Amino acid sequence: MDEQLPRKNRKKFAMPDAYIIMLFIMLLAALATYFLPSGAFDRVEQGDITVVVPDSFHTVAGDPTGILDFFLFIQNGMVETAGIIFLVLIIGGTFAVIESTGAINASIMKAVNKTKNREHLLVIFVGVLLAVGGLTGAISNAVIAFIPIGIILAKALDLDAIAGVAIIKLTAYVGFNTSFMSPFTVLIAQDIAGLPLYSGIIFRCIMTVVVFAGTLAYILWYIKRVKNDPSKSLMGENRFPKGDEKVSKDVQLEFTGKHKLILLFVGLMIVFYIVGALQFSWSLNHMAAIFLIISVGTGIIAKMSPNFVVKEFMGGARNLVYGALIIGLARAIVLVLQNGMILDTIVHWLAVAMEPFSSVFGAIAMFIGNSLFALLVSSGSGNAVVMMPILTPLADIMEVPRQVAVTAYQLSDGFMNSITPASGVLLACLAIGGVPWTKWVKFMIPLIVLWYVLSMIFLAIGVIIGWGPNY
Repeated sequence: MDEQLPRKNRKKFAMPDAYIIMLFIMLLAALATYFLPSGAFDRVEQGDITVVVPDSFHTVAGDPTGILDFFLFIQNGMVETAGIIFLVLIIGGTFAVIESTGAINASIMKAVNKTKNREHLLVIFVGVLLAVGGLTGAISNAVIAFIPIGIILAKALDLDAIAGVAIIKLTAYVGFNTSFMSPFTVLIAQDIAGLPLYSGIIFRCIMTVVVFAGTLAYILWYIKRVKNDPSKSLMGENRFPKGDEKVSKDVQLEFTGKHKLILLFVGLMIVFYIVGALQFSWSLNHMAAIFLIISVGTGIIAKMSPNFVVKEFMGGARNLVYGALIIGLARAIVLVLQNGMILDTIVHWLAVAMEPFSSVFGAIAMFIGNSLFALLVSSGSGNAVVMMPILTPLADIMEVPRQVAVTAYQLSDGFMNSITPASGVLLACLAIGGVPWTKWVKFMIPLIVLWYVLSMIFLAIGVIIGWGPNY
């Protein structure tokens, strides 16, 4: 009996909290600053961008991370990502104000009732719209704003928060990741590689259609799985951590003129931001300002008291504090690598490792190598200006078409951004949806495998056909 007691009382293994995982990764990065050689590439200005000079890697004095530095980087990470952190809190507060009017629930229920027993059509329609938006690059960051709508749609369909985030985030990013016209990724990469802008459209369009179809099929499979058996949800029993109340299909919510006016106002303001982002290079700070305007405007249209608007706004923001702060912690990991002067070392080693490859295997090696780099640097444009000056001469040496090198960068960067904890946009989406990063990764693994298989096939075909600027 006495021998069995400890075994009975033994605690089951619990998955570490996301903050613990981030701190562990940050600790490994800090330790690496003591053991990895420090180095840097030379960089030069080319127009509005800074590019890496190929073959310019050289050793520099190291700066290992001390104990005080370790915790200072956490603070600095929070400061550097303050714009995204506050954007998450403001969006959470704004959508709490909008939800309190009943406008979103009523509109979603009307759409669900009109597509009764054909919910997949609604998901496909929403997915196509977001994929088109992703193609332009306009909603690469603005996708954060649509996550609350995905969550409400998932509640109406009796799914889970993962499905809600996936319907919005993944469909938008398929368009963005395979785009032939995004100014933030493919156009920068083509310019650095010396290719005509917007070249390779036909092949890229084929990629977009195939990858989008595969992604949508996976999302619909997961939706069907959860709908048939809610216990199969990866979220467990608490399918909607940010409020598990369900939108009952039996309750007929009247979609009033006031509801329509509120949603029209919200839609116009989001379109206004997208236009501003494209025409005037508006930042995430502008998006935050737009959502504050939406909060005020919604309160006025719904004839709410100022005190009620503030109460709802603060309640919505409070629910997202946990997920918002982890964005700063993820940034701290990159700061450790940068300040320890080992980030360029890692890039250099990747370049050296890829040199022996040629042709098809060389293209695949570029793809895998850049995927590893994208785990640390989640900025698509930042990745392009660092890696394309390295990948371009590598492609010439390995007889890989430069168009393929651009695509190897583009696909690896985009797909890795869907799981890397270094992506502030991803963490913001998960924070708003209440989805733990660990559960999101578990959901994403099969899709990542599919994406990588498709990517390698397309890269191989690109090499075999000698993919150039004309198709």
